[in-house]
Amino acid sequence: MAGFITEDFLLQTKTARTLYHEHAEKMPIYDYHCHLPADQIAADHQFDNLTQIWLYGDHYKWRAMRANGIPEKYITGDAGDYEKFEKWAQTVPYTLRNPLYHWTHLELARYFGIGDKLLNPGTAKEIYETCSKMLRTPQWSCRNIMRKMNVKLVCTTEGPLDSLEHHRRIREEGFEIKVHAAFRPDKAMAVEDLPALNAWIDKLEGACDTEITNFASYIEALRNRHYYFHENGCRLSDHGLETAYAKDYTETEIKKIFGKIRSGKKLDALERLKFKSAMMIEFALMDYESGWVMQLHLGALRNTSTRMLKTVGPDTGFDSIGDFETARPLAKFLDALDKNKELPKTILYNLNPRDNELIATMVGNFQDGSAPGKLQYGSAWWFLDQKDGMEKQLAALSNMGLLSRFVGMLTDSRSFLSYPRHEYFRRILCNILGSDVEAGLLPTDMALLGKMVEGICFNNAKDYFPMALD
Repeated sequence: MAGFITEDFLLQTKTARTLYHEHAEKMPIYDYHCHLPADQIAADHQFDNLTQIWLYGDHYKWRAMRANGIPEKYITGDAGDYEKFEKWAQTVPYTLRNPLYHWTHLELARYFGIGDKLLNPGTAKEIYETCSKMLRTPQWSCRNIMRKMNVKLVCTTEGPLDSLEHHRRIREEGFEIKVHAAFRPDKAMAVEDLPALNAWIDKLEGACDTEITNFASYIEALRNRHYYFHENGCRLSDHGLETAYAKDYTETEIKKIFGKIRSGKKLDALERLKFKSAMMIEFALMDYESGWVMQLHLGALRNTSTRMLKTVGPDTGFDSIGDFETARPLAKFLDALDKNKELPKTILYNLNPRDNELIATMVGNFQDGSAPGKLQYGSAWWFLDQKDGMEKQLAALSNMGLLSRFVGMLTDSRSFLSYPRHEYFRRILCNILGSDVEAGLLPTDMALLGKMVEGICFNNAKDYFPMALD
């Protein structure tokens, strides 16, 4: 394995190596979007073995295992933990040129010091036993893992009905790494499944101790939860949408549509679009009024396999890139807020790579001089957070906007072993800049370039988001 995960992995020039080792490598991690379970941080959970921390909930690995012909029993089924790990080890050699191959070996090296072995069926038992033994010691609790990786802040993703009890416990216990919630209200506008939406609204009534009789009381209840999140340290929202919604509507129409929702009457396509459009505006206004950052994750086609949705449930690795109309509704939505000076700080993420330049130019349409990079082109996301996807996102942002103002990488992960994704991104960033310097496309001004790298890796996010680190 000599020459693979070395200290200069991905760094192809002298300048790239200098930028990484003297600037990027030392920067802390500001992970402003992830799906870590807050209850595990609150309890300072200890994992029994490598499978539990590495394979539980990781649909990236699950998809690769299915593609390799592994039965579901060994993925989300009832097989034992070591059996599941064996099947992952069997799959890893087939992931060459998939980012999973890089991530797997980066994680083994950075967390467990295993930099001299490739994971395969022949090394599986030794690696499993070595790592699992380490994980069962106190220095490998969730909080200590975060400390080990120099994390300063994380934002988990929670629905409006979450009690945030775990976040309160973390804060009350004085954990030095800041753990905030991000407000994700997608279920509040999920009109495709009216029984599920009405059941959710019933729970919202209980959470707010109020009766929701009309659209106005629905929005008031959601504002109540938004305020509750704010009181508990939340300063950003997150929306997972196929596209932005910006269909014209009237207040009378939305009142009528909400009445149909509560009576269980099916909505037509236009009514669904109008309701979603109204909800997007309402949520954006809440964010603006509270000084939050709004994040829009656009373009996922979710839960495409009916058979597997019934078998193993949603969000288990059966999603893909979608091809929804993006530019016109997104521009109309942002403009509706901007023309009244009610557009919050906003980060836009695209899942379809065809939209890279679209999003990069869209953020430039609504910058208003109130803050550097008020609108951000978010980091390469989900299917795009690999070397090629990151390079293309960075190129589009560089060409159409200000790369120097970029708030950088995030893990978007459910795993405490995913922090090397920040390292992966930083190495790719430094390699791009180093190559440009040595090609004569950028000046050999290491102070200027170093400041840029440190900004993108940590400082820009620290300055952009309204969550204090002290």
